[in-house]
Amino acid sequence: MNDLHKVIECVPNFSEGQRKEVIDTIAHAIAGVEGVALLDIDPGLSTNRTIYTFVGHPQAVIEAALAAGRAAYNLIDMTRHSGEHPRIGAMDVVPFVPVQNATMADCIEIAREFADRLAMELSVPVYLYGEAQEREYRRDLSQIREGEYETLYSKIRKQEWKPDFGPAEFIPSWGATCVGARKFLIAYNINLLGTKEQAHRIALNVREQGRGKDEPGKLKCVRGLGWWLEESNLAQISLNLTDFEITNIHTAYNQCVTEAEALNVGICGSQIVGLVPLKPLLMAAESIIQKENLFILDEDQKIRLVIQRLGLNSIAPFIPKERIIEYIIREREGHDDSINSMEIKDLVKHISSRSLVPGGSCVTSLVATLGTALSTMCALLTYGMKKWESLEQEMRVIIAPLHATTKTLMNTLDSDTETLNAFLTVQKMAETNEEEKRFKQITENRCLQRYLDVSLDIMRQINDLWEPLQRLAPLFNFSTKTDFLVSVKCLETAAYGACKRIEIFSTSLIVTADTNPSEESDSQAKVPPKNYREEANTYLQTAQKSVQSILSIAEGRSE
Repeated sequence: MNDLHKVIECVPNFSEGQRKEVIDTIAHAIAGVEGVALLDIDPGLSTNRTIYTFVGHPQAVIEAALAAGRAAYNLIDMTRHSGEHPRIGAMDVVPFVPVQNATMADCIEIAREFADRLAMELSVPVYLYGEAQEREYRRDLSQIREGEYETLYSKIRKQEWKPDFGPAEFIPSWGATCVGARKFLIAYNINLLGTKEQAHRIALNVREQGRGKDEPGKLKCVRGLGWWLEESNLAQISLNLTDFEITNIHTAYNQCVTEAEALNVGICGSQIVGLVPLKPLLMAAESIIQKENLFILDEDQKIRLVIQRLGLNSIAPFIPKERIIEYIIREREGHDDSINSMEIKDLVKHISSRSLVPGGSCVTSLVATLGTALSTMCALLTYGMKKWESLEQEMRVIIAPLHATTKTLMNTLDSDTETLNAFLTVQKMAETNEEEKRFKQITENRCLQRYLDVSLDIMRQINDLWEPLQRLAPLFNFSTKTDFLVSVKCLETAAYGACKRIEIFSTSLIVTADTNPSEESDSQAKVPPKNYREEANTYLQTAQKSVQSILSIAEGRSE
């Protein structure tokens, strides 16, 4: 894949959080590199540390990190530095994180190139850590920073702590830099109305390392310590969640609450430092919803719930569009030309033009989405009203799949259109010789298969809704009867449209026996022996029977 399509995040931490002119100069150095977007600057007074977050394609991210390092080299003097956060150098930590279309292998390569260039250009010692480090005893950042800057003078002279790049000598003004590749790390602080010592005691109890080999902590993939936050007049249990899929923010928060209760001290909210992906917040929301038996479907409301329950506004306002990476990127990208972003009038204009794309394929997806949206509306106008209070649990079960399918079907407006467009584009490829003809046939077949897969997936999603719609038919708010009938017919029409497109396009699909997988490049495309038409016709027959039954119930109702 072209490197320009890969998105890498870099989150360098600098040992300066108090002098605005220094913080701003480093920020300008990063932002001045073409191909990167500086998303966040997070300085801390007590920690005397600033965390920058920027994203871009691999080479641009390397250049921006180097520009930041050059700026820091002349502005930060470690001989004068003090702060609450562990540190070993001026440009203390530089992690690279895969964000989009990128792998950990990409980030390892980027980390090593950056480390080599930084060490060579500034003549400073650089250590690799995380996935970029091959030696086990120095993979963890805490292993390299043990003793911090104050012990680096003697540590760096030992053979086992020789830097991976740069001179094995102590540079007083700089210290050393740790460069790594890792999964997304969430810097998460939990506020304690107690002492620094109590906060540290809790951190030792919960962090994976615990108090040592014989007394491990209670949470996996968590590093932690306790400190005093002077500007807020409280202590913090400062945690790094190195893999939120294993230990997420809500799990860490709840465990710290339990530990604090045992010490008879109070927790008063928490703080996410820097930016955070959307996924861990939604994971926290789902946990809270399940624990409290809530019924919340809207993404915005889920985020609000997490902010309130975990007290994320306790130190500073947590503004989702400024703190959640996906929201920031979406805001930066602005308006795009996808089907989903079009206004209705523009979409209709495109569909009615002399072009096959967008056409019936897009309309099929749109009609299916409108059908699920309408049926969701009918269910929601029944839920939460005193008149139908006895149906509340039943409606929760019905609404959830309708709401979820509306969101996933909306995405098919673009994927269905894009796959069809790719197929039609390949058909125009030249075939002046046998090699070109064979390549065109293989590519065309693969594009066609992806298009048929999307169409079949639409039918599967519709098929999964007949059961909840059957349950909704005798229960929905009677004032939405017309809307319900229209929604069911929309879904039937979409199922019919997808089936007919599969019937027509599947006739062009080439199916060959995979007799010699090692020679795939010299043969026609190997397509799994699916019978698209048979599966599509089965779904259509189910749709027609289900619609007849559902309409019979709905049309027979009278208020």
